[in-house]
Amino acid sequence: MNFLRGVMGGPSAGPQPSGADTIQKLCDRVASSTLLDDRRDAVRALKALSKKYRLEVGIQAMEHLVHVLQTDRSDSEIIGYALDTLYNVISNDLEEEEQDDSEEENSPKQGDDLGSQFTEIFIKQPENVTLLLTLVEEFDFHVRWPGVKLLTSLLKQQGPQVQQIILVSPMGVSRLMDLLADSREVIRNDGVLLLQQLTKSNAAIQKIVAFENAFERLLDIVTEEGNSDGGIVVEDCLLLLQNLLKNNNSNQNFFKEGSYIQRMKPWFEVGDDNCGWSAQKVTNLHLMLQLVRVLVSPTNPPGATTSCQKAMFHCGLLQQLCTILMATGVPADILTETINTVSEVIRGCQMNQDYFASVNAPSNPPRPAIVVLLMSMVNERQPFVLRCAVLYCFQCFLYKNHKGQGEIVSTLLPSTIDATGSSVSAGQLLCGGLFSTDSLSNWCAAVALAHALQENAALKEQLLRVQLATSIGNPPVSLLQQCTNILSQGDKIDRRGSKVQTRVGLLMLLCTWLSNCSIAVTHFLHNPANVPFLTGQIAENLGEEEQLVQGLCALLLGISIYYNDNSLENYRKEKLKQLIEKRIGRENFVEKLGFISKHELYSRAAQKPQPGFSSPEHMMFDHEFTKLVKELEGVISKAIYKSSEEDKKEEEVKKTLEQHDNIVTHYKKVIREQDQELEELKQQVSTLKSQNEQLQVTVTQQVSQIQQHKDQYNLLKVQLGKDTQHHNSHGDTLQMNGIQLEEVSKLREELEDWRNRHEQLQGQLKEKDAVIENLKSLQVEMGTEQSSQLSSSGGMEHSAELQKELELLRTQIQLQAAEISKLQTENQKLQATNTAIDPALGASGAVASRSSEKEGRLLQELGELQSEVKALSEEKASLQQQLDSSSSTVAILQDEKSKLQQEVAEAKKEQDDLLVLLADQDQKLSALRSKLKDLGMPVEDEDDIESGDQADEDEDGDEEEQD
Repeated sequence: MNFLRGVMGGPSAGPQPSGADTIQKLCDRVASSTLLDDRRDAVRALKALSKKYRLEVGIQAMEHLVHVLQTDRSDSEIIGYALDTLYNVISNDLEEEEQDDSEEENSPKQGDDLGSQFTEIFIKQPENVTLLLTLVEEFDFHVRWPGVKLLTSLLKQQGPQVQQIILVSPMGVSRLMDLLADSREVIRNDGVLLLQQLTKSNAAIQKIVAFENAFERLLDIVTEEGNSDGGIVVEDCLLLLQNLLKNNNSNQNFFKEGSYIQRMKPWFEVGDDNCGWSAQKVTNLHLMLQLVRVLVSPTNPPGATTSCQKAMFHCGLLQQLCTILMATGVPADILTETINTVSEVIRGCQMNQDYFASVNAPSNPPRPAIVVLLMSMVNERQPFVLRCAVLYCFQCFLYKNHKGQGEIVSTLLPSTIDATGSSVSAGQLLCGGLFSTDSLSNWCAAVALAHALQENAALKEQLLRVQLATSIGNPPVSLLQQCTNILSQGDKIDRRGSKVQTRVGLLMLLCTWLSNCSIAVTHFLHNPANVPFLTGQIAENLGEEEQLVQGLCALLLGISIYYNDNSLENYRKEKLKQLIEKRIGRENFVEKLGFISKHELYSRAAQKPQPGFSSPEHMMFDHEFTKLVKELEGVISKAIYKSSEEDKKEEEVKKTLEQHDNIVTHYKKVIREQDQELEELKQQVSTLKSQNEQLQVTVTQQVSQIQQHKDQYNLLKVQLGKDTQHHNSHGDTLQMNGIQLEEVSKLREELEDWRNRHEQLQGQLKEKDAVIENLKSLQVEMGTEQSSQLSSSGGMEHSAELQKELELLRTQIQLQAAEISKLQTENQKLQATNTAIDPALGASGAVASRSSEKEGRLLQELGELQSEVKALSEEKASLQQQLDSSSSTVAILQDEKSKLQQEVAEAKKEQDDLLVLLADQDQKLSALRSKLKDLGMPVEDEDDIESGDQADEDEDGDEEEQD
């Protein structure tokens, strides 16, 4: 054990072994020892030597340590030592405590190479990584924590290879996700660092981690740690969230659909006192703002960006960001990043742009936030990064926002300028920056004004109306003229900054203004000094800095040719081409035009919309302007080489295309109108269909009624024919419209039937009255019987008879009700017959008056019949009332009967109880008599006592008679 004493610091008698020898002996001990304690001590010694002798331990002990991980799984202590040793060998976080100066200089590069080489050796067998994933599942702290650190170090050294092994391992990513749920913060926090390395540049693993509920767990950790006020753990969680969301459309959509955007709002809640922010809070808030920008980045698909922008508005996140934007005491870098974030949240989203236009700064009087930001942009004292952020915000506010563009341009028009000068408008600030002596303000104002005109021909024409008062006593000049004057006098004006920057900004503004606007081109060419200035700039052989200005001048002149409508005789397309041919040369012109796209700053600006300039000198091109150059460079080059005949043909083609476009527009308008008319007609058709269906139903009903009337008419006609035959015996053809004497005789018979039935009903009513009287008398008799306490057998007989009579009465009432309903139906039929007879009587009266008196008598009898029918119906109604009253009486009697039955039952029960008591008394008396007889006492029998009692009663009766 001498080598162990040397390692552990104990005394040694002989010469000290070298580090390599000690490590070799320890490795042999690990490989050959059969006792677990010996192997554990040897691995612990290797761990102690692994930092100082990293190379030797890595070369000699790695294989033995892996074998220990495979075979000694049951002992967590030796597993922990082995993992720590491997971590010290593979990790590049070296502790250089005992190294000399020469070693310290070479250690970083050498350490990186060693870590990468040992990692490559370790992962050469994928089973080692799978074994490590299995060990990470162990709950024991001394196993799980070293395993997490080792796996993180492997990912740092050989990330893609280790990611692929974990990806193909069964449940590999899911095992690592469990680290976020560990209750021990050390393991949870290192688990976040592990997932950071695991998710770098691997979309497949990012999706798996996201769908393993990573967003929910990470946001919970951020909330538990205090949001932006949290520590380094919040920073790590935010970096992991950025890895999961950046350039991953699937995860971004999942984040939005899971309503996780709403949970970001509390991150940006800042108080009134924003002084003394810690460095960690600034870092956390910076990462939070970057995370918002990841979701609404212009490089994302437009649909996904728009949906995230709307979600941020509806949940109040945009409002919270604007609050930070207008707050005081916010650090400059946080304010700059907030401006960039607000810019991308509102970019291209009309709803968010409208809200941003309504935001006011907390000043007195309140000013729009756009005006306050523009004041910062044109103020040369503000930081360069902040001015770039404000310019980007203004560009995003105007992107695809015709309403906002109109509002900005309207502040420059004469009709809307505030004459009192009490407030500063956005247009005034832009003009002030455009004509200031600071070149950076000139460039920013020119680009901002160009964005106000982007893809809006109407505003380009409106801006031609803007007049500027240059000095007192001089007439006002147009904004276009003033821009060209400054451009031509650029070298004579003393400016701060690059003079080229001012000229580039003005040329970009003029190119944007004149493109696709023939009226603006005409106004530009109307100034006779503009074309000579441009040709002079292009023809000169200037330095490298001026080549960019030459290219932009060539582009402006080419736009003046391409969009020229030949309204000015001296500056027609053909004459301008001839001027270029004579003064410049076509090849030279095209070469100068190509200087723009070949410039390095042009390539940088074309990459992304946000101005990302490292210094003010690099601020030359705008992203939207690079798109315009790509669009126009080719067509201008072709237009220069075209002959007059080709121009004429092109003009004809343009006119034809314009006519075609006008025709297409006209037909589109016609089709739109026809579509509207078609929709209206469809609605009318639907309403007419519903009306038609209603009318068809009405017609069907009317047809059925007509058919019924026809049938009635035919019946009356047949009856009238029979009546005429009856009257032919008298020689007269009477037309009675279907009314005959037979019908009258039938009515008389029915009337007799009604009378008979009435008499029967009256008889039945009398019988019911008699029954009711009998019931009442029975009730009285039953009451008297109960009071005298008669025998129960008699009461039961009476109740049985009463029950039978009630049942009989019920059946009679049911029969009576059936007869009454039958009489009602017959009465209705009779009334319907009377209504049919009435109109016929009117027609037959005229014929009967002319034919004979017999008809009059018939009518009189018919009237009498009607009156009798009426009287009969009244009697029927009275009978119905009497029947109802009798029914109520029967119900009352039934109630009284039930009460009587209850009382009879109670009386019977009492009688039974009395009988039982009498029987008990008789038994007692008989027992007493028998006892008295046994005792020899004289006892009278019951018969003797009863005869004696009877004799006494007879004597008492005789005495009463004598009295």
